[in-house]
Amino acid sequence: MKLSIVIPARNEAGNIADTLHGLLSYLDSQGISDLEILVVDDGSQDETYAIVVEMGREDQRVRIIRNTSGKHGYGRAVALGLDSFTGDAVVVCMADASDAPEDVARYYAILRDEAECAFGSRFVRGSKVIDYPLFKLIINRLANFVIRMLFGLRFNDVTNAFKGYRANVIEGCRPFVSPHFNLTIEIPLKAIVRGYSYKITPISWRNRRVGVSQLKLQEQGSRYLYTLLTVWFEWLLIRGEHRRSSEDVFAPLPDHTPQEMINQTK
Repeated sequence: MKLSIVIPARNEAGNIADTLHGLLSYLDSQGISDLEILVVDDGSQDETYAIVVEMGREDQRVRIIRNTSGKHGYGRAVALGLDSFTGDAVVVCMADASDAPEDVARYYAILRDEAECAFGSRFVRGSKVIDYPLFKLIINRLANFVIRMLFGLRFNDVTNAFKGYRANVIEGCRPFVSPHFNLTIEIPLKAIVRGYSYKITPISWRNRRVGVSQLKLQEQGSRYLYTLLTVWFEWLLIRGEHRRSSEDVFAPLPDHTPQEMINQTK
């Protein structure tokens, strides 16, 4: 299975090299070498782009594309990466090294052998959280409680950006309409509502050491609410229509790449 890792980055010159080196080193040590790391530069005004370009010269598995649309935002950057990856499965990571390479390898195993989606939780037994700001933690737990109640979920960390999907899930969850961090709930909730299989696993998270997070809580409330209600209404109106057989849910990975699959349908 070829693994793609999509990393949106905006002004992450202080973090991006460590993030990429950490991922490549650990995944290679685990025998996961058939991979690509796709960095999406979302209008950086520092050396982020130049750093990744140089790393791509040293390791061709690293590549970078730029969001040149003139409209920036986490969701737009991730969506651009999801339009451009070439693997059989994709993991979305943050550029600030907050997500552990060990958990990327755990996602890889889940996506290869167990389920179509790999969802990590920072708030279950076996997880580890370092230096989570108290105010953000309170908002996080409240938001996830509301999501769990609306959808009847046992998954308690839907808002976390760090998730993995097989390529067919990404295609099945389109179109993506969230331009900002609300995309972090749009994709997993659509995947759940539309019947894709998933597995929850404990993960680690640590606060960034360099720079400032692009997430501004005061700007996100209405966006999250819009996305939440949109997917919830879909769930209410068409419950059962996306129910799939066990053969579909646990289907093996295809023997060809997503692009080859697209070409076969033309």
